Amino acid sequence: MDTCTIAFDRMEAFMVDVFEGIGVPEADARICADVLITADKRGIDSHGIGRLKPIYYDRIVHDRIQNPVTRIEVVRDHMATAVVDGHDGMGMVIASRCMQMAIEKARQYGLGMVVARNSTHYGIAGYYPMLACRENMIGLTGTNARPSIAPTFGVENMLGTNPLVFGMPTDEDFIFTNDYATSISQRGKIEQYAREGKALPPGWVIDQDGKPMTDSQAVLTALVDGTAALCPVGGIGEELGGYKGYGYATVVEILSAALQQGAFLKQLLGIDESGTKVPYRLGHFFMAIDIAAFTDVDAFRKTTGDILRQLRESRKAPGQERIYTAGEKEHLAWQERRGTGVPLNAVLQAQILEMRDALGLQRYRFPFESRS
Repeated sequence: MDTCTIAFDRMEAFMVDVFEGIGVPEADARICADVLITADKRGIDSHGIGRLKPIYYDRIVHDRIQNPVTRIEVVRDHMATAVVDGHDGMGMVIASRCMQMAIEKARQYGLGMVVARNSTHYGIAGYYPMLACRENMIGLTGTNARPSIAPTFGVENMLGTNPLVFGMPTDEDFIFTNDYATSISQRGKIEQYAREGKALPPGWVIDQDGKPMTDSQAVLTALVDGTAALCPVGGIGEELGGYKGYGYATVVEILSAALQQGAFLKQLLGIDESGTKVPYRLGHFFMAIDIAAFTDVDAFRKTTGDILRQLRESRKAPGQERIYTAGEKEHLAWQERRGTGVPLNAVLQAQILEMRDALGLQRYRFPFESRS
């Protein structure tokens, strides 16, 4: 099967039906599907439909370590802050509710911060700051994750990929969003390389001897058994500033665990001492900052836009035609893809058919299906 594209509306409807088919309530299923399809629309293929089966479907249906029905418990609620327990429910639902709580608090107090414990994978982190931006606020989020990153001068995977993500409204057509991990790459990207049968660039991953690993499929296995580690932003050692990526990953780990007294580091392996799969118990944090509490919203948008435009218009390196600012490439990806749809390679096509057939969603027929 060759790569095929499916219209966004149809792919989103399919994902909603899959989530509902495995027990996620309709309203929650729509939130989960919206997070995934937003990733595909923005060209973040590592976190879109490609994660529906291995990260959500399999963990609910086969591993039974994630609850399809999300029970959100507000453990503490004090003025501009709150602590939430997600009870191993759907991370996208937990995260959306937490950011909405932060937004509501920011409307009242100027700032709002909500932290969550006992959550699960919440998709692209940039989705949640963008919710705040649509309310004329600055958004911030971070999450810990399964151990992946080695600390500087180490080789053991200790920290998660731990994104630290901001979203800021501008007067341009796209939101400034720095949606990326504190490692050079992340598992989702490596999974994408493995699906495509591609080798990894040297420097992304190291083995127990600190040497590069480039076999994408072998790396995925080695990350699970602890014999490989991702390199932090800046790479191994200190020469190129690897300690900075390591430091920011640690900041995210602390804010994702200490404030809400959640799990951290090796407690997030998803496997207990007997080797049995268990819930990941991830932690997240969310902040909303009401721009109007500081300055005029339109003035903020224009100043932010001026900063971004001046950066893009600065002198370019020899041979380079364009300078980008964060969020711009994702906006351009959407402009390019909106008329075509989600690209699906052979691995994703097979996964989609497997889920469809298992759930009896036979009303879905796809152009990539073999004709006999």
